[in-house]
Amino acid sequence: MNAAPLLRLEGITKRFPGVVANDRINFEVAQGEVHALLGENGAGKTTLMNVLYGLLRPEEGRIFLNGREAVIRSPRDALGLGIGFVHQHFVLVPMLKVVENIALGLQSGRWGLLRLNAVAEEVRRLAERFRLWTDPETYVWQLSIGEQQRVEILKALYRKADILILDEPTSVLTPQEARELFEILRAMTAKGLTIIFITHKLEEVMASSDRVTVLRAGRVVGTVSTNETSKEELVRMMLGREFSFNLEKAESTPGRPLLELEGVSAQGDRGLPALKDVSLTVHAGEIVGVAGVAGNGQLELAEVIVGARPIHGGRIRVDGRDVADLPIGRGARKEIAYIPEEAARQGLFPNLSLSESIILKSHGSFPYSRALFLNARTIQTRAEELIREFDVRCPGPRAPVKLLSGGNQQRLLLSRELSQDASVIVASQPTKGLDVAAMEAVHQRLLEERGRGRAVLLISTELDEILRLSDRIAVMFEGEIRGVLDGRGADPNEVGLLMGGSRQVSETAPPKNEG
Repeated sequence: MNAAPLLRLEGITKRFPGVVANDRINFEVAQGEVHALLGENGAGKTTLMNVLYGLLRPEEGRIFLNGREAVIRSPRDALGLGIGFVHQHFVLVPMLKVVENIALGLQSGRWGLLRLNAVAEEVRRLAERFRLWTDPETYVWQLSIGEQQRVEILKALYRKADILILDEPTSVLTPQEARELFEILRAMTAKGLTIIFITHKLEEVMASSDRVTVLRAGRVVGTVSTNETSKEELVRMMLGREFSFNLEKAESTPGRPLLELEGVSAQGDRGLPALKDVSLTVHAGEIVGVAGVAGNGQLELAEVIVGARPIHGGRIRVDGRDVADLPIGRGARKEIAYIPEEAARQGLFPNLSLSESIILKSHGSFPYSRALFLNARTIQTRAEELIREFDVRCPGPRAPVKLLSGGNQQRLLLSRELSQDASVIVASQPTKGLDVAAMEAVHQRLLEERGRGRAVLLISTELDEILRLSDRIAVMFEGEIRGVLDGRGADPNEVGLLMGGSRQVSETAPPKNEG
């Protein structure tokens, strides 16, 4: 970088109990660039940006803006210096208008009154200038997720931000919305704004950034120009070793239906319809991926299948047996292995040991117990085997689950569920919190389970994951299956249109079993 940087972080160190989240980090950003901050979950990306935005106070280090040291003790200080932050989870009031959301928290004008019509006019001007087309008079609840994200960006711009931080900005967007977002960011940098976006997605980095800084375990590994690097090099920087993206995926040979949903309806936690007349079949030896923007009924779909949520209509069958009225783990529902979205909250007990967690669903059966007594030696041996097989990084099988990182808790849960003799696997966000190598291992394992004749329902908001693994793809929008596509050569644009509710296609039959 030839010119002096617009922003420079020098020696930033932030510690939490038992963890150094940022370790003497140096980070520079030039004016008018899109700078990606890349790293696996837990690498320290969001912590560093929270320090920059004043949400966290570092133990060491300094921040320089335009060559002058900046003191940032709060978000108000950051905004005063022209630094805005669009968080992964939006902070909007659905029942208020766009203009009212943008005006929230602003200092009142003369006599304590804020002229909303003046705010709306400025919002229209900003929306026109930066291609953030939004009607200030629209209520937020009427907007799509992508449109709500534009409102968050407009909030920052209205507050005079010229450095904009975006945390995982495409995690809630369809592919079309993601492309549109990066076109908007390019338009913003062309007018002199500076963008920092936090991500773990290599494709986004390669397609959209000027430079990328890679963090690993709280430290900067390096900063490179995007046009002078590759996905393979970035992964090597992230992991500290070589890594191959080759995934062995044999042709699918589906057999009999193992999981069948017919006209299933269910309510969400607020009593509103979450699933609307959902019909879907998963056959032995196939992976059916469920694609969709988060919050369109995927969580409720998984829960009704495993028995964690009641249905209000329809039928659910496992290997031909009706399970709609059976609780979790009873009868035919024992045939279902479940990998929930939140391992720590839904699948594990933090105070149990790893070995206890691994045999939790089978502790009452041979070889783990005899009569009323547990076989401690067999349990420990099995736990050690699975810890090695799934690379669970831990002090040992007797350590409590709460000592593990989120990624290692996910590995522990995978070790328990995928080692069962279940005919159906429901995997909801199975690679959440995992590094690239661990994600690849999970993908390979799901393909192996498919090869053993199990039916795999893969629920993921990561479209690349869905496209890579699925034999068929079911797309959900507002609690409905909008279409089922053949996974072979599926067009991401078509999937994205369905994710956005644009149109509907007829169901694709599973591939024929040529054997």
